[in-house]
Amino acid sequence: MEKYKIEICANSLESALIAQESGAHRVELCAGMPEGGTTPSPGCIIMAKSRLKTTKVHVLIRPRGGDFCYSPDELAVIEQDRQFAEMTAVDGFVFGCLTPQGDVDMDVMQAFMNKAAGKSITFHRAFDMCRNPFQALEDIIALGCDRILTSGQQPTAEQGIPLIKKLIEQAAGRIIIMPGCGITPQNIRKIADATGATEFHFSGRQTVESLMRYRNPSVSMGGTVHIDEYSKQLTNAEVVKKVIRCLNG
Repeated sequence: MEKYKIEICANSLESALIAQESGAHRVELCAGMPEGGTTPSPGCIIMAKSRLKTTKVHVLIRPRGGDFCYSPDELAVIEQDRQFAEMTAVDGFVFGCLTPQGDVDMDVMQAFMNKAAGKSITFHRAFDMCRNPFQALEDIIALGCDRILTSGQQPTAEQGIPLIKKLIEQAAGRIIIMPGCGITPQNIRKIADATGATEFHFSGRQTVESLMRYRNPSVSMGGTVHIDEYSKQLTNAEVVKKVIRCLNG
């Protein structure tokens, strides 16, 4: 049995296929990477589930960017997204919901867990916005989630090593603590050795130039928010393979 597992944050079907080719155990399929990830499109979910054979597909359920405190209407959207993804036989869900006070919303989470019974559930980085990570850990364990994705409540997992280590010690094997955010070939071994973590989450993405030859630089699809219209972010196979080599070497 492999000691370590790698999950790739895949922002497209193409990235998910690269993750599989590179040896990833699992993908977190999402859209909206600049917002920290949002629910991917139905087409992306269907195609990823049909094309990925050796890599598990977990779908992020998050209706928008921003905080993790949702209105009744947003919760209704979340449930519709969950139902659709479940119909495609995805392997798991990535989800998290908080109260206005910054605690795990146990009522919303329990309802989600009940409806998603039988699926692997990751409580995502909403955890990093909890006011008390140690109480949140116990609450998430009580819900029956399989893992927590966290940067240790810091901008990167490397900076969050002290908290991640404490969480793994407190969890004592009751749940998987999966470091994520800012993981690279240069720091993966350090994070693994310092925390004792065995699952890791990263995107390994790079900027890929557009195929467009004609370009109109005066127009932005984001309106006043200017982004590079002629490039895309894509998982890099060599980066993923290098992380795996550094981790297992």
